[in-house]
Amino acid sequence: MSGHVPEAPYRRPGTRRSGSRGRHIRLSPLDILRIGLLGLRTRRARAALSALGVSIGTATLVVVTGVPAASRQDLMDQLTALGTNMLRVEAQADADPPVVLPQRADAMAARIGPVTAASAVGNTHAVVRRSDRTDPNDALGVSVLAARPDLLGSVGGELRSGRFLGRGDLPVAVLGSRAAVRLGLDRPGGEIYIGERWFTVVGVLEPVPLAADLDRAVLVGWSAARAALGFDGHPTVVYVKAREDLIEAVREVLPATVHPELPGLVQVSRPSDALAAKRATGNSFSALFLALAGVALLVGGVGVANTMVVSVLERRREIGLRRALGAGRRHIRGQFLAESIALSALGGATGTLLGMAVTAAYDSWQDWPVVFPPLAPVGGFLGAVAVGAAAGVLPALRAARLTPTESLAAV
Repeated sequence: MSGHVPEAPYRRPGTRRSGSRGRHIRLSPLDILRIGLLGLRTRRARAALSALGVSIGTATLVVVTGVPAASRQDLMDQLTALGTNMLRVEAQADADPPVVLPQRADAMAARIGPVTAASAVGNTHAVVRRSDRTDPNDALGVSVLAARPDLLGSVGGELRSGRFLGRGDLPVAVLGSRAAVRLGLDRPGGEIYIGERWFTVVGVLEPVPLAADLDRAVLVGWSAARAALGFDGHPTVVYVKAREDLIEAVREVLPATVHPELPGLVQVSRPSDALAAKRATGNSFSALFLALAGVALLVGGVGVANTMVVSVLERRREIGLRRALGAGRRHIRGQFLAESIALSALGGATGTLLGMAVTAAYDSWQDWPVVFPPLAPVGGFLGAVAVGAAAGVLPALRAARLTPTESLAAV
C-alpha cells in the first residue's frame, strides 16, 4: 500500500452527489462563466489592459472598414449624379421624311422592367417674349418646351424657388436657370408672353447638369401647350432612368419599345462614362484595409494570450487548491477558457462601440454619408471573441494539466 488518498469529489452546495469521482461533478455553463469572471474582477488592472488591446484591434477593424465605405459611398453618389443611370431617347434628326416619337413614348419606356423613371419634353416651336410689345423676331435663345409633371424626378432637377408644373391646362410656366436670367425674372410671380398668350411664372429651376437644354428653356404644361400653343403632343426627348446593372440591356430594347414601327430611326444615348468609373471603383478599397484590421485584431489576441499565460503562472496555488478539492480538469479548462472569452468579448464590445463612434464623427466631419458595412460591427465583435477563444485554448490546457501536488509545491 502506498498510502495514496483518493481525491475528494468536488461538489457544489445544493447539488446531489452522483459518484465518488470528480468526473461526475456537473457545472452549468453559468457556473463556469461566474468562476471565469471572478478572475477578471480580482485582477482588474491586468484585465483592463488586455481588454484595451482587443478593443483597439476591434475599433481599428470597424474604422478601417467604415471610413472607406463612407468615402466610397460618397464617391458613388457623386458619380451617380453624373447620370450613370440615365438615357436620352430622341428621333433621328436627319431622317427623310422627318420622324417623330409616339405621343406616349415615355409611358411605353416606363413599362420596361428595370426602368425606374421616364418622362419627356416636347418642342412647341413657340416664341417667348418679355412682353407683347417686343419684336417677335428679337430672339432670346430660349426655347419653349412642353413638359410632363414628373420631369424633375427623371432628370435629377431641383427648384430654386416656386413650384413645378401640374397636370392641368393653366397658362403657367417654369423657367430654366439661364432662361430666367435672359428674361429678367429670377423669382416666381412675373408674366411672360408666349405665342399669343400670357403665362404666369410659377417656378425657377436650379441648373440641371444631366439635361443642360432645360437650363435655356421655358417649360409649360403638356395640356396647356396643346390648348394654347398648338403643340401636337409628340415628345422631342424622352429621359429614362434605369437600374445601373441593367442599363445596357435597357438601351438595347428602348428603340423598339418607344417606336415599334421605326426602331432604326430612334437614337439612344450611350451610358455615361462615369458608369465605367463607378464600376471600376467599386472593389478597390476593401482588401488592404481588411488586412490591416486583421493584423490589429491579431495583436489584441496576442495580448489576451499573454495575459492568460501569466494568469496561469500566478494562480497555480488557486488551481492546486481547486484540484485538491475535487475540481476536474474540464472544470479548470472551462474556467480559463471562459475568462479568456469574457475578456475578449468585453474588449470587442467596447471596441465596436468606440469604432462606430469614431467612424460616425469622421464621416460627419468630412460631410460623407455615415455608412457601416453590414458585417463590420458584428464581424468585429465576433472576431474578437473568436480570437479570445483561440488565445485562451493553450493557457486553459496548460492549467488543466497541472496536478494538485505540483501546483501547491510550486507555491
